[in-house]
Amino acid sequence: MLDCMNAENLHKGRRIAKNTMLLYVRMFVLMLVGLYTSRVVLNALGETDYGIYNVVGGVVAMFSMISGALNSAVSRFITFELGKGDPLRLNKVYCTSVNIQLMLGLIVVLLAEPIGLWFIENKMTFGTVDSIMELEKVQAAKWVLHFSLIAFVINLMSVPQMASITAHEKMSAYAYIGILDGLLRLGVAFMITRAPIDRLVYYSILMAGVVFIVRLTYGIYCKINFSECRYRFVFDKPLVKEMFSFAGWNFIGVTSGVLRDHGGNILVNLFSGPVVNAARAVAVQLNGSVQSFVTNFMTAVNPQITKSYASGDTRYVFALIDKSSRMSFYLLSLMAIPIIFNVEMLLQLWLKEVPEHTTLFVQLFLMFAMSESLSLPLITAMLATGRIRNYQLVVGGIQLLNIPLSYLFLKLGAIPEITVVVAITLSQVCLFARLIMFSRASGFSVPEFISGVYVNALKVAVGAAALPLLMMFVLPEGIWWSVLHLGVSLLWTAGIIFFVGCGNDDRAFLLEFIKRRTGK
Repeated sequence: MLDCMNAENLHKGRRIAKNTMLLYVRMFVLMLVGLYTSRVVLNALGETDYGIYNVVGGVVAMFSMISGALNSAVSRFITFELGKGDPLRLNKVYCTSVNIQLMLGLIVVLLAEPIGLWFIENKMTFGTVDSIMELEKVQAAKWVLHFSLIAFVINLMSVPQMASITAHEKMSAYAYIGILDGLLRLGVAFMITRAPIDRLVYYSILMAGVVFIVRLTYGIYCKINFSECRYRFVFDKPLVKEMFSFAGWNFIGVTSGVLRDHGGNILVNLFSGPVVNAARAVAVQLNGSVQSFVTNFMTAVNPQITKSYASGDTRYVFALIDKSSRMSFYLLSLMAIPIIFNVEMLLQLWLKEVPEHTTLFVQLFLMFAMSESLSLPLITAMLATGRIRNYQLVVGGIQLLNIPLSYLFLKLGAIPEITVVVAITLSQVCLFARLIMFSRASGFSVPEFISGVYVNALKVAVGAAALPLLMMFVLPEGIWWSVLHLGVSLLWTAGIIFFVGCGNDDRAFLLEFIKRRTGK
């Protein structure tokens, strides 16, 4: 029996490794395309219009606090039912999810349209001194709002399909459709340089078109490959009640995360203007590319956490949380730490003109991502339990402090980067709150996590930063010295992760994984 369980867990581990590799192919393509695309878009739109687009998009994204809670519920219920193996119940969950998303789309449009227009006309700053030019920017921002809402609603309708793909662990489809999305966005970047109308408006129209094409592709793939993705009108009152109950408590956590990210962007606009928003947007773009190392890994891991919990294999769930938390942090650190110490050189190579404040924003966002990476498996596991009321009240309540604390510091005259410093601090508080709540819900060992994951992460962070920090004071200035610094930092960080962060089992797994993938 034990041998059978070990063999099954080994098979699960190999599936994670295979899916992770597929997602990394997707990531590398999207990272290269995305970084180049943002450079072209920034140059084509200019800092002011680029900042305006991100602020208005952030206003629309604020309403994802309504949809995001149910999006998590859809993903959790589809994955959970797949783990339990009931195809009829699975189809019912899928059809109910589609109905819920349609209803949500209507609610978001009815709320976001008037609120967004009020914000643009009364609160938003455009960084212009000419009244005629400001009027043109206001009109363009309104069109951005309209088309951002269209794209948002279309994305809502993709959620059940994306949840089905990840639940079935069909990461090849997820990877290929993601690459299609990236290439379409690259095409948009080149098209706006020859815009027949206002570039900002034209860009928002084309981006809505990209979202529609990707949504259509997801729908066709799922209908062909997954039997549960056959829509029929279903109204199962107990199921709707169960999903809304889960989503209702999850709403607190989602809202707090949305307010932290997009609310911080709006605060920056109110206190510093659209040019600083552009700097923040560039930092978010670079951070997203680096963070995709972890996102892709967790996309492969998350279905196994949820399905294993649904089948009652908590022992495997606990082991997977410890290992995936460490690996998430290491994967992110491998890229983040060298970039943190070489960000100015990389920004100069990436962008023709680097907006002021970008360097510090990038460094702080990467530190925030490293902090959050330790929590990602815990979040998935906690949602899998379904016991989220107290969890969301505690963790969501802590995260909601981001906006009032950031506002207070900005009001006192702090630099705009303080919004990210506050997020990093509260992220660490949330990590320990999640540990305690999940321990109470499942019997997970907090001391083992602290000693086996958290302490190891601290050792890696301090050890990996030591040599790059020393080299900053020793090496002279110059592009080739900066390239040398980046290369040494990358190798040094990899060595610290391998020899200090990884145990014998981790090192054996990594070596075997590399050997298998290289065919040696």
